[in-house]
Amino acid sequence: MKKSRHVSMRMNQRGISNAVINMLSTFGICDGDRISLNKKNCQYLSSILMGMKRELDRMAQKGGYTMVAVDDVLITVYRNNSFNEHKAIQSGADKRRFFQSQTEEYY
Repeated sequence: MKKSRHVSMRMNQRGISNAVINMLSTFGICDGDRISLNKKNCQYLSSILMGMKRELDRMAQKGGYTMVAVDDVLITVYRNNSFNEHKAIQSGADKRRFFQSQTEEYY
């Protein structure tokens, strides 16, 4: 969204940062020409974001996740560090050897 000279002057006079503008445009509630977040909306949004942060921290501890979807159909989801090379070798499915042989066929 473009900013007029007027809004730039008012933001400067009132000590309103670009971060506030970004949050209003992302999370604000539209009412005609106005987009606003009141105290209650801000507190509610803050609690949602704190919950998301907790979940993101848990995801990071587990190494992250990958989701596979085709044409808006979720196929599978897995942890990024879920591959255990030692277990793969013990089960006879040495994936490195498999993938190396597959890539050699394409070259």
